[in-house]
Amino acid sequence: MDDPRTTEPRLTSLSHGGGCGCKIAPGVLTGLLRGTRMLPVPDELLVGIETSDDAAVYQLNDHQALVATTDFFMPIVDDPLDFGRIAATNAISDVYAMGATPIMALSLVGMPINTLSSETIAKILEGGAMACRDAGIPIAGGHTIDSVEAIYGLVALGIMDPAHVKRNSGARPGDVLILGKPLGVGIMSAALKKGALGDAGYAQMIAATTRLNKAGPDLARLPGAHAMTDVTGFGLGGHALEMARGSGCDLVLDWAAVPLLAGVSDLASAGYITGASGRNWASYGGDVRLSEAITDIDRAVLTDPQTSGGLLVAIAEQDVESAMAIFADHGFAEATVIGRAVEGTGQLVVR
Repeated sequence: MDDPRTTEPRLTSLSHGGGCGCKIAPGVLTGLLRGTRMLPVPDELLVGIETSDDAAVYQLNDHQALVATTDFFMPIVDDPLDFGRIAATNAISDVYAMGATPIMALSLVGMPINTLSSETIAKILEGGAMACRDAGIPIAGGHTIDSVEAIYGLVALGIMDPAHVKRNSGARPGDVLILGKPLGVGIMSAALKKGALGDAGYAQMIAATTRLNKAGPDLARLPGAHAMTDVTGFGLGGHALEMARGSGCDLVLDWAAVPLLAGVSDLASAGYITGASGRNWASYGGDVRLSEAITDIDRAVLTDPQTSGGLLVAIAEQDVESAMAIFADHGFAEATVIGRAVEGTGQLVVR
């Protein structure tokens, strides 16, 4: 009898798009949600869907608020343990992006049980459990289905003081923008799927996507931290634009300062660009002003879908040094000042 470990397909061959590149494009999502009727929003719901924020926040009492989010996607890598770790890390990141501390998670599992071996599926779940152990939280339950494509993710719950909630809509003119992780995960995943990503590149990609954004709660307690989000499927361009729109000011990015994973520029120049990058630009490019110095390759990196990407923080000048120290203390040596918030009408400027 054939060994299923040698006959079953590569995980990425089962997915039409991997990681956060699976997200429905922003413009399409806006159309789907338009006209959706919601119940009246209770006063206790501090953060809902109004500014496309990272998680919902519900106030329990004067000093506690519950943070709830969910995220799941198809494989971005072929190693099942790595896939589980990446998917779980990505889901938990939304809790950190609100400034909260995670407390537990529920698994969301859809697997082609007649295509993948039990061993492979178990490794995906173990990878997710590894990420949750790193975050110090239990997986308290979940739901499973038999699916055509492999799908894995979490419902992640957190707790925080409502006084420290960090929305993606609080940036103020004069704020400094800090990005916690380098860009390029989508480009690397495109290269991986075509067999063009070497061992060093793969190791770099896994290190980035499995690093929990634990700096979030400490950053949220800084008095000058006005807005925070994590950069995921809509790319730096999309998530920065959401911050600009929600805040009612313009964000100006210094493209030369934006950190990239090693080798990403060369991979993008060689054509390893995801389809999601183009869909992202088609959805929101009309509200992005690019200087003449920005090339087509730069634009592809700007819109590159990040899976388990870094935190983007808008913070007052006087707290920048403290914020950089917090990032460093949590292992984010690549955190970089990439621009500023200025007076404006909710647009993104890249120069």
